[in-house]
Amino acid sequence: GFFGAAPIEDAIEHSRGYLRAVGPLAPGSRLADLGSGGGLPGLVLATAYPDVVVVLIDRRQKRTDFLERAVRRLDTTNTSVWCRDVSAVARGVESGQIAPFEVVTARGFGPPATTLTLATRLLGVSRAGRIVSSEPPAGDRWDPALLSRLGLVGERVGPVRCFVRPANPGIQRPGGR
Repeated sequence: GFFGAAPIEDAIEHSRGYLRAVGPLAPGSRLADLGSGGGLPGLVLATAYPDVVVVLIDRRQKRTDFLERAVRRLDTTNTSVWCRDVSAVARGVESGQIAPFEVVTARGFGPPATTLTLATRLLGVSRAGRIVSSEPPAGDRWDPALLSRLGLVGERVGPVRCFVRPANPGIQRPGGR
């Protein structure tokens, strides 16, 4: 029940769609996966970016126990599992107790406004960053007023939506593309 009704192969392939949207990352960059559940896309990203610090966050102990076993089995030494509420992690970033993240991902975390608001808080105050979230097969569920308020610019990249908070407010397209 961690991955939904689709076959696991489809869920893994969907997670590979995040790679293009995340793009290249410098060694030592920090990536948080919200509501990691069964580990997708977080474990796929941790494997693809061995020099990036990946934090899988889920508030349910049963799921984080599973994730810890998966991290050990995959031997992804760049990956930590946090059994915490994302709101508490956001407060930790805002207070300076937790280092901010350059990238935040979410596959099925929550309603669009909640996902984007919390993800933006994990990027830290006034820092550039990227948020990548699953997109429904058709339509657009992202409120333009919310995007504007959060300082995000978004575009669909395959099966996901990529939002960028530019370091320079004059940049109008994700990734400077």
